[in-house]
Amino acid sequence: MAEPNVGAEELERIYAALNRREYVHPDPLEFLYRYDDLEDREVAGIVSASLAYGRVKQILASVDRVLRVLGPSPAAFLSEARPGALEKDLAGFKHRFTTGEEMALLLRSVSDAQSAHGSLGELFAKLVRRDEETVVPALERFTAALRGDVWCGRSSVLPEPTKGSACKRLHLFLRWMVRRDEVDPGGWNGVPASKLVVPLDTHMHRIGRMLGLTRRAQADIRTALELTGAFREFAPDDPVKYDFALTRLGIRNDVTIESMLPGAAAGAR
Repeated sequence: MAEPNVGAEELERIYAALNRREYVHPDPLEFLYRYDDLEDREVAGIVSASLAYGRVKQILASVDRVLRVLGPSPAAFLSEARPGALEKDLAGFKHRFTTGEEMALLLRSVSDAQSAHGSLGELFAKLVRRDEETVVPALERFTAALRGDVWCGRSSVLPEPTKGSACKRLHLFLRWMVRRDEVDPGGWNGVPASKLVVPLDTHMHRIGRMLGLTRRAQADIRTALELTGAFREFAPDDPVKYDFALTRLGIRNDVTIESMLPGAAAGAR
C-alpha cells in the first residue's frame, strides 16, 4: 500500500464541509430522496445506480424517464404490473448500452426478490457472512440471486463481481442503502457499513492516487479494495464515509482538491 499524504483530521474536515445535501445535485442519488418507503427507495436506488455511467445530464434524464414510468410508488407498480406491461412502457428506452428490455428484466428481478424476501435489504443481509471482511462475496451472491435462471449473457445493469471489475455502480447502490447521514439515506440496517467497499471510478481513482492512498494504475476491484483498506485505517466502522465528500473535489467548480487539501495535493506532485 502507498504511504498516505492525508490524515484523519483533514478527511474529517472535508467530510464536515462537503458531505451536505446541498452538494448532491447533479447526482443520481437525489432521486432516492423522493421516497420514504424502503422498497420504493430500493427500486429508485437500483435504477439510479445502474444508469450511473456516461454524461451526468443524460444519466439524470434516463433515471427520471424510468421512474416516471413507475409512478409515485415504484415497488407497488412493479408488483401489480401485468406481464409484458413494463416491457411495453419501456420500449424504445436507451441509455448508452442499456435498453428498455434490459431495464425491464432488472426491475422484474427486483420485484420478485422483494416479494420473496420482503425487501432487497433483507435478501442482502442473508447473504452477508461474518467471516468475510467486505461485501464483495455477498454482492456476488446477490447478483446471482437477481439473475436467477432468466438472464442470458452479459448485462450492462448487473455486472458480475467475479470478473475483476470494480463494480462501481453496485457499490454505489450499497453505499446509498447501507449508510445513513445527511447525504446517504440508508435503510438496510442488517448490513454492516464496515464491510462496504469504495465505489471506484476513474475520478475516485485519481483522487486516491493524489492522496497517496494507492499507487495502482488500474481502477479495478483490487484498487477499490486497497483504497477501502486505506480508508478503514481512518474510519474502521465506516470506510466509505468520505466517498461522497472526496468525489465533490473536481466535480464541482467551487471546490477543488488544491483548495481543500493544499498540502496533500502538493505532496502528490
